[in-house]
Amino acid sequence: MTTETMTPANSTLSTNWLVRFGNWLKQHRSNFRDLIVDAVAQVRIYQKAYAGIMHAFIFWGVTIQVIGTAINLMQMKLFTPFELTTFPRNMAYLWYELIMDFAGVFILLGVGMAALRRFIWKPKSLDTQWDDIYALIILTLIPLAGFTTEAFRLIANPVEWSNWSPFGNLWANILMAVGVNPVVATNLHDAFFWVHVGLGLTFAATIPFTKLRHLVLAPLNVFFHPRKKAGELTKIENIEEAEILGVGTIDQFASTQLLMFETCVRCGRCEEACPATSSGMPYSPKTLIQTLRSAMTQTLVYGNGNGHRELIGEVLSEDFPWYCTTCGACLKKCPTFVNPIDEIIDLRRYQVLTTGNVQKSVSDVMRNLERQGNPWGMPAEDRVAWAEGLNIRELAPGEETDVLLFLGCAFAYDDRNKKVAQSFVHILQKAGVDFATLGVDETCCGETARRMGHEYLFQVFAQQNIETLSKVKFNRIVTQCPHCFNTLKNEYPQFGGNYKVQHYTEFLTELNLPWEKVSPIGKTELKKVAYHDSCYLGRYNDIYTQPRQLLSKAKVNTVELARRYENSFCCGGGGGQMWLETDAETRINHRRLEEVIDAQANCVATACPYCLNMFDDAIRSKGLGETIQVMDIAEIIDQRM
Repeated sequence: MTTETMTPANSTLSTNWLVRFGNWLKQHRSNFRDLIVDAVAQVRIYQKAYAGIMHAFIFWGVTIQVIGTAINLMQMKLFTPFELTTFPRNMAYLWYELIMDFAGVFILLGVGMAALRRFIWKPKSLDTQWDDIYALIILTLIPLAGFTTEAFRLIANPVEWSNWSPFGNLWANILMAVGVNPVVATNLHDAFFWVHVGLGLTFAATIPFTKLRHLVLAPLNVFFHPRKKAGELTKIENIEEAEILGVGTIDQFASTQLLMFETCVRCGRCEEACPATSSGMPYSPKTLIQTLRSAMTQTLVYGNGNGHRELIGEVLSEDFPWYCTTCGACLKKCPTFVNPIDEIIDLRRYQVLTTGNVQKSVSDVMRNLERQGNPWGMPAEDRVAWAEGLNIRELAPGEETDVLLFLGCAFAYDDRNKKVAQSFVHILQKAGVDFATLGVDETCCGETARRMGHEYLFQVFAQQNIETLSKVKFNRIVTQCPHCFNTLKNEYPQFGGNYKVQHYTEFLTELNLPWEKVSPIGKTELKKVAYHDSCYLGRYNDIYTQPRQLLSKAKVNTVELARRYENSFCCGGGGGQMWLETDAETRINHRRLEEVIDAQANCVATACPYCLNMFDDAIRSKGLGETIQVMDIAEIIDQRM
């Protein structure tokens, strides 16, 4: 026998390996956190109580049964390197028997709940395929075969601790009552044991070919899904050198996206939350992912070449990607982090930048952005016309201010939102805030271009604005538009634009405004105000409390909508939908307005120019201008201060 001496070289190698491993763990802390929270504890699944409890029964029942069966097989010396000579019949063994019994019952309870949900109380978004039925059958047969095997064992060899296997013992009593004696039980025990083992092996063998694969793939997707900010889209690196922009065929998707397609189990939660789907549009995030999965399977698994077809026009209709509002509801609801929005943007990028095959309204917006630097197509020099007479300082290169007001296109060019911008300026001036704008040097932040697929134009705008911002000094950027806010805060850092960015509702809650001077009666009678959570302010940036705090300080009588906070229903204006026509059965903004009517509110409060316009359009379309109005929070505060 020789003893290896730890040399300095070996010590250094070991230390370096430990350092590298420690660094890897630090870099992947969020991966492991998500794995524990969402793959093991499965917190997201409990967003729906019934489905969550159902899944918990099955998941933990199967997990315990697998661990317990492995222990039992080692005792039987089937795995020689890990064999246990005997399983001692002590208290630990009795608890083992009890836990295994309950685990089997948990599986059966979960399967029963699943069957009721799938065949009796079936949600509209839940479809049933052969592997759904197979999963229910195999998960029913395995514990039944196990209980039957245990019952025959207890009949053939009665033991004094049989009550520690309560369900197996109950089944044994039932079988004895119908005439099964120890001799019969002895003969059937081994047969049912191997049936039980065979069913377990069948279960394991069919995992890759059925929806059971999510047992393996879901934790992998939870661990490997891209870590980025909720409101951040993936940057195309070296865009000027790229031969293909976006995704045109299935093999052009990233490996993490292909893994995501396989992870989807068609639970339908994304479809239930999707505003486009519920409004009757020919779009569904579940359909998108499942269609892409089918194309992937045809190409990468069976290799018959069908998946190499053009995704747009052959696999999906040309209009399909353009119904998505990028509201993020689907992503928030998915238990395994499947993200359809990334695929939508990839498909739009391909249409806009590679093929150029887009509807006229899309090309019109892009032309306006390219020529005038705003989606309205208004002259660039008119960007400051809204501020006439307000005495607002415009920063010149080298000058500085505390607050840089990044206005955004909607407040500069849209007549309705110009009034909102003026109200916010009134508040800042009354509070004595040191603020300024970029004036005509400001251009579009690029959000509309990026969400509509023109990544190149977005990068041009981003770099142009970052260059302009580098020439002035400020402590923070404040913007009224959640879309500008999200872009400046979460996406400009991709290009080196790192700033302290605040939405105006955040800024005003921190500001020491003279709230004691606020009058409960403004110029407009507001009997009951319903605040609408903007998708890009709420779901993407977790700003929920500040707008409500401002309404409370403004002494407004508020009421909550049925869908609020992260469950808020989109206004229908995001993802470029402000500029697109729709042939939906019911417009998304009309559906949201119906919730306002149900809440018996006479005013909708918003903190987003798109939301304000979409509500204004819905109110006028329904002829409700005399009974319901829409106002920005800044307008409400300005009127009452």
